[in-house]
Amino acid sequence: MAMAWLSGNKGRAKVISAVVASGLLAGCTSAAGGDGRRADAPVAGGVAECTKAEAPGDSRDRQTRAMWIATVAGIDWPGDPGHSVARKKSDYRKMLDRAKALGVNAVFVQVRPSADAFYKSPYEPWSRWISGRQGRDPGFDVLDFFVKEAHARDLEFHAWFNPYRVGRGTDRTQLHPDNPARRNPSWVRAYGDGLWYDPGIPQVRELTTKVVMDVVRRYDIDAVHFDDYFYPYPESGDFPDGATYKRYGGGKSKGDWRRGNVDTLVKGLSEQIHRAKPWVRFGISPFGVWRNKRTDPAGSATAALQSYDDIYADTRKWVKEGWVDYVTPQLYWEIGHRTADYRPLVEWWARLVKGTGVELTIGQASYRAGEAGAWRDPAELSRHLTLNERFPEIRGDVYFSAKDLIGDRGGSTSRLRRDHYATAAIPPPVDGGRRPAPAGKVTASADAGGVRVRWHLSPSERATSYAVYRVDGKAERCAPVPTDRLLVTTRGAGIVDPTAAAGKTYTYYVTALDRLHHESAPARGATVTAARG
Repeated sequence: MAMAWLSGNKGRAKVISAVVASGLLAGCTSAAGGDGRRADAPVAGGVAECTKAEAPGDSRDRQTRAMWIATVAGIDWPGDPGHSVARKKSDYRKMLDRAKALGVNAVFVQVRPSADAFYKSPYEPWSRWISGRQGRDPGFDVLDFFVKEAHARDLEFHAWFNPYRVGRGTDRTQLHPDNPARRNPSWVRAYGDGLWYDPGIPQVRELTTKVVMDVVRRYDIDAVHFDDYFYPYPESGDFPDGATYKRYGGGKSKGDWRRGNVDTLVKGLSEQIHRAKPWVRFGISPFGVWRNKRTDPAGSATAALQSYDDIYADTRKWVKEGWVDYVTPQLYWEIGHRTADYRPLVEWWARLVKGTGVELTIGQASYRAGEAGAWRDPAELSRHLTLNERFPEIRGDVYFSAKDLIGDRGGSTSRLRRDHYATAAIPPPVDGGRRPAPAGKVTASADAGGVRVRWHLSPSERATSYAVYRVDGKAERCAPVPTDRLLVTTRGAGIVDPTAAAGKTYTYYVTALDRLHHESAPARGATVTAARG
């Protein structure tokens, strides 16, 4: 807004990287099917060979491990918008390959950075950050490319929208003539160093809703994602919406009215998204402090800016009302910070989501690694994850941003991998899905490249991907899978495991997954001895 492997288990430390690099066999993608199954899901016959084997449960090994890919100003991608289409595509693929090798299983990609689009929108112009000039066609459907490449690597794709930011700088002539913000100047306010839509104007909320729902209907995304920008952070005086408040305030205090405007957008979008595609989730990554305890007894033991009072985002209400499927508070402070200590904040958020059904992941500041103070120690982020383990409500972490995570800024990613990401991970299961039928006929054979594992695809239309587990030695062929031995997930019908040690025996198990991460029982395992060098 990622990761190498346990220090005492260095043999496993290279497994995911090597398996990915050597070629997972992945399918192609296309538009989503009407039943929620990804259209790239393989379809073929399979046989449930282990009728009594139990499916894996929702263990603590299930985690969301994600990173934000920021496109505004080319922060993570595409860098220079003047790069060729081939260069842009290659850079994105390389970024995803590195993410997959690090154990990442989801990407949150910014597709509407500033009232513009990384796809051909009927409502807004192409983004300047993809083509160099707002409104200029970049020569390919960027969002379609984004989604297909992520799914080909079995990465969830969360489409990240900024609902109210119009642009950097206050010169409206820099907006494309067809930009709704240019055509409707009364909707826009200059504030601080930027232009913003006024959230109190009903037509603005309608536009944002139309923009999001257009993407939900036309692209095979897994989730809609908002970050922390609702009303802008306080800068130069009060946000200039006095005329809007006078017209629409209805007797409420300005604070309550502003929060109500944001609530209306969040609640309405949640309903429309789930009505259109029940399997598409809606998540928000708010500023990490809702309110301070000294302001509100329900708040956290902090003394920081308050999202409730300062940017009019009542995140606590959204969780309590179930308007979001997941929440990812941006806890970008170190353990022991004077005014916003990481420790009491994770405790507060864990208590908030408990019993609500809302999934909690933590926004982590990989961009701060190497800074002065606590962040100079590459173990700071690792300590965050160790602390998270005390709270079963925390189901993973999301890192800002991609370039810092995969670039191993300050050595923090290497430490994360060594301490916490010894194996791959499947995201936690989401309500609404069902276990698909198992895959069938798993075979494993030794060759010069390592061990080649193949299977028959599940006959279930719900099956979208497959999890491959590896245990040492000859094991029972219809045993429950050990979830801490996950090797990799893939969309295809086979992998090559190049990390198998020459002359060593292994047993491989394969399960099928639906798009909401419900997992089948394992197919009958296959045992093989890797070829001797």
